[in-house]
Amino acid sequence: METPISVNEKKEFVRWFLNHYQLKKRESVWILNYLMNHESLLSYVCFVEDVKLCPRGMEITAQGVKDPPFRFYKGQVMTNDAEKSFHDLRMNQDEPIYIQMNFENAHQCSMYALVLEENPYLPKDHYVNDNDRQEADQLLSSSLLLFKKQELEKQIDESLQSGDQHRFCELASSLGEVNEALKCYQLE
Repeated sequence: METPISVNEKKEFVRWFLNHYQLKKRESVWILNYLMNHESLLSYVCFVEDVKLCPRGMEITAQGVKDPPFRFYKGQVMTNDAEKSFHDLRMNQDEPIYIQMNFENAHQCSMYALVLEENPYLPKDHYVNDNDRQEADQLLSSSLLLFKKQELEKQIDESLQSGDQHRFCELASSLGEVNEALKCYQLE
């Protein structure tokens, strides 16, 4: 089970972030400072990826990346108005707020990784597209067939050594079927 991120860890990250990055929108700095100074509110903050899928979330962007400067999501509504999101933060202090930080090399940043949580609103197959799924299925199928071929070849050798002609014929037939199936993957 995942250990919850402490308020102090979140506060340390926000402080570090503000010291290392220039934000595209000055209101984002105000929001992050507000969160840092209100621990009860910070306890409801979850740093996640793909925040647009969350019921209530913010996307805050630093200079140097192509993402939009600021976005606030609530239900099916999205706004670029940071003041509206600030008002929502103050009025709904006991509701979870999900925040996505967009900055250069975010995926390689250990400070961000320490506070980043799994987004509970992502569909299970969110990062898997049909091409990837198809390739994975083909790889698995071909790997299983190659394994089966190796096992059949071992068993054929054993049947030859023991002189079991009936078993040899059965195994040779099975090996032929496996080789035919492998032609689909061009892996013979």
